[in-house]
Amino acid sequence: MVIALRRASAGCDNGRVNHPHPIAAPPLLDTLGRPLRDLRISVTDRCNFRCVYCMPKEVFGKDYAFLERKELLSFEEITRLARVFQRLGIEKIRLTGGEPLVRRNLEQLIAMLSQVGGLDLTLTTNGSNLARKAAALKAAGLKRITVSLDALDDPTFMRMNDVDFPVAKVLEGIDAAAAAGLTPVKINMVVKRGMNEHGIVPMARYFRERGHILRFIEFMDVGATNGWRMDDVVTAREIVETIGAGMPLEPADANYTGEVAERWRYKDGSGEIGVIASVTQAFCRDCTRARISTEGKLYTCLFATGGHDLRSLLRDGASDEALEARVREIWSRRADRYSEVRSSQSVEVKKIEMSYIGG
Repeated sequence: MVIALRRASAGCDNGRVNHPHPIAAPPLLDTLGRPLRDLRISVTDRCNFRCVYCMPKEVFGKDYAFLERKELLSFEEITRLARVFQRLGIEKIRLTGGEPLVRRNLEQLIAMLSQVGGLDLTLTTNGSNLARKAAALKAAGLKRITVSLDALDDPTFMRMNDVDFPVAKVLEGIDAAAAAGLTPVKINMVVKRGMNEHGIVPMARYFRERGHILRFIEFMDVGATNGWRMDDVVTAREIVETIGAGMPLEPADANYTGEVAERWRYKDGSGEIGVIASVTQAFCRDCTRARISTEGKLYTCLFATGGHDLRSLLRDGASDEALEARVREIWSRRADRYSEVRSSQSVEVKKIEMSYIGG
C-alpha cells in the first residue's frame, strides 16, 4: 500500500512513474571510491613571474617554447568540457595557469562558464594584473579568488618571483578583489626553507588584521625543474607551531570532505589560517580533483607523469556523450595516491610541471 501511494503521488501513466525531477545519476567513483567533484582548468602555460618553485628562470628562459595559440583550448571548447564534467558531478571549477590573467579576454570565458550553472567558479592568480581586472572578473560571474603571495618584504618576494615584481602591486590587487566582492579572498604562501620562512608570522599577522584567509603550502616536488629537496620543506607542523607561539591557534573542522587545507582558527576569534601539507600529511584518500591542461589533456593527479587527450576528441567531432564516456573511463580507472607513496618510490619519475597543469 505504501509503495502504491508513493507511485500515485509521483504520477503514473500506464504503470510508468513520472518523476517530477530527474533522478540523480550515481556518483562517478575511481578505484579508491573517490568521487569527481573539482575541476582545475589551466587557461595558459605562460606566466609573467619566474617563481623559483614553479617556473625557474634557468629553465623557462627567454627562448623557452610555449604553446602556440592554435594548440590552446578555445573558450568554447573549455565551456563545452565544463558542461560535460558538470554532468559527471563537478561542483567547482578553478581557473589556473601559468598565470590565468595573461590570457586575453579571460572575462569572456568566465561569463561563458557562469552560464553553465550550479558551479562554484574560482580563480588562482599571482595578483600582478588583479587591480585592473577585479571588477570585470566579478561582473563576468567569478565567485571567489585566490592570490599567490610568498612574502611581504620586497627583497624576499622579488627573490622568489625572480622578475623584481613589488609586493605593493599584489596587495593593491588583493584590496581591489575584496572591494569588488570576490570574497573571501584567500592568499597562498609557498614556504621554502632558507628563502621565506622568516615571513610566516608577519604574513599571518597582516592578513589576520585584514580578515583574509592565509594558507601556507609546503614546498612540493611538483614537476622536475624546481630543484626540490626534503630539506627545503618547512612542515605544516612547524608553521602552525611558529604562528601559535604568539597567536594561539586551535584546530577547526573541514568545510567539506576533500578540502586540501587543514584549518586552524585563532583562539581569540580573529580569523583562521590553513596549511596545505601534501608532503608531510598526504590527503590523497580524499582527493576529488581532476585537471585539464592548457591544450586539453586530462590529468588525474597534480604529480602525474602523463595525461589523456581530450582536445583531439573535441576537434574530431566527438559528441558530448562520447566525451562523457571517455572521462568516465579515465576516472573509473584512477588509482593515483602519489603523496602517500612518495617515500617508497625507488625510481625518480619525470612529473608534469605545475605551470603546465595548474596548482
